[in-house]
Amino acid sequence: MLVERPMHPYEMFSLLKERHEDHIVKVRPGSLYHTVERLARDGLAVSCGTAKAGNRPERTTYEITQVGRAVLSEQVSVMLDSPVNEYPRFPLALGESHNLPRDQVVGHLTHRAERLTEMVDEADRYLAGLRESDVPEAYWFVADYLRTIQAAERDWLRALIIRLHNEELPWPYRTTDQ
Repeated sequence: MLVERPMHPYEMFSLLKERHEDHIVKVRPGSLYHTVERLARDGLAVSCGTAKAGNRPERTTYEITQVGRAVLSEQVSVMLDSPVNEYPRFPLALGESHNLPRDQVVGHLTHRAERLTEMVDEADRYLAGLRESDVPEAYWFVADYLRTIQAAERDWLRALIIRLHNEELPWPYRTTDQ
């Protein structure tokens, strides 16, 4: 964000929320302040001024350094180029779902699919607003990516739920009595 313009950490936080980037990065105002301080300490950002408005505390504005630009470029390049297994929790739960009764799994997966439908619908509304706005797509196409991933998961779950419900998929769960 500091590549766009110098900013105060709270302005960065507000912009993250506005762009829904909090859907891809867990961020809190306090942790963002610490991160920006660490960037400054490491020479990747530098303070470029302070301002005080009303009764608010003094706010320090930061800008990215040339070294910061180089590190950002390298890190983004590596992340774009090289897929990694990020060990999400859901595949783990799927892999262990045979430890639950079929009906319970169907219930959980149905609930998850319903929630994913809500998330896709929310993303569709958000994206429709963005498409009508002046915000360049380069700042928000990640939202379209996330929506696509959510829709694909929902569709896959719906197919799995049908297979489980129709008992097309053998289910190995055993009670302790068996």
